[in-house]
Amino acid sequence: MIGDVSKLTGKVAVVTGGSSGIGAATVRMLAGEGATVVVCYNKGEERARQLVIELPGVGHSVWPLALDDGHTIRRLGDHVRATYGRADILINSAGYTQPIPHADLDALTDEFFDSMLLTNVRGPFSVIRALNPLLQASGDGVIVNVSSISAFTGSGSSIAYCASKAALDTMTLSLARALGPKVRVLCVSPGAVATDFVAGRDRAALEKIAQLTPLKRVVEPEEVAETIMACVMHLRASTGARIIVDGGRFLV
Repeated sequence: MIGDVSKLTGKVAVVTGGSSGIGAATVRMLAGEGATVVVCYNKGEERARQLVIELPGVGHSVWPLALDDGHTIRRLGDHVRATYGRADILINSAGYTQPIPHADLDALTDEFFDSMLLTNVRGPFSVIRALNPLLQASGDGVIVNVSSISAFTGSGSSIAYCASKAALDTMTLSLARALGPKVRVLCVSPGAVATDFVAGRDRAALEKIAQLTPLKRVVEPEEVAETIMACVMHLRASTGARIIVDGGRFLV
C-alpha cells in the first residue's frame, strides 16, 4: 500500500475497465487505501463481481458500462449520485484496440476508425462529463486518463489507436484547464504491459520488446496502477501532466 491505510477513507472512486488488467490492479489499490470503488465493466461482469468480493472494505459496487453507449454512461452518473452522493476519483482505464499493420491502409476501414475514436475518445469524455458535477462538488477531485506512449510515438497496434490516444492526451490538457481548481486531470502513458489488451501479444513477445528498452524489463499492470495511485495521492500540485511508465520504451 501507499502511505496510510486510511488515506482515501471516505472517498468514492469510479474505475472504467475495472474488471481486468490495469483497471483491476488500480481497483485493488484504491480499495486497499480505504476508498469505496465502483468497478465498471463491459463484458467482464463475472470478473468484476468476483473482484468486488475480494476487496477490503464495504460498499463497493459494479456497473455495466459501454463506452459507445451514452445512455449507460448517463446511468452511471445517476447510480453514483443516488448510491454514494459523491465522487472524488475517476480512473478512465477502459478502451480497446485491434492490431492492424500501419502500412495496410485498406484494412483500416472507416467503420473501425470511427469505432476506435468513439470508444477511446468520446467514451472517456462522456464519463467525465457525467461525473463532473460530483467531482467538482468534492472540491478535491482527480481524473486519471490511461493513455499510451502510442499517442506521441506514433507506434502501436494501429494508426487509429495512436490517433485515439493522441486525442485523449490533448483532451487531458484541455480538461485540466477547464476543470481546475477543484478537479485535477492527469494522464498515465504505459507502453507494452503484461495484460491481454493486445490480441496475440504473449509473454514471450513482451520479453522481446522489453529487451529493446533501457530498463530491459516487462512492465506489469500493478506498476501502472502504482503510477495512477501516485497521481491520485501524491501529485497534488500537478494537473495536465503526462506520466510515462514504459521502462523507457519511448526512448528507443
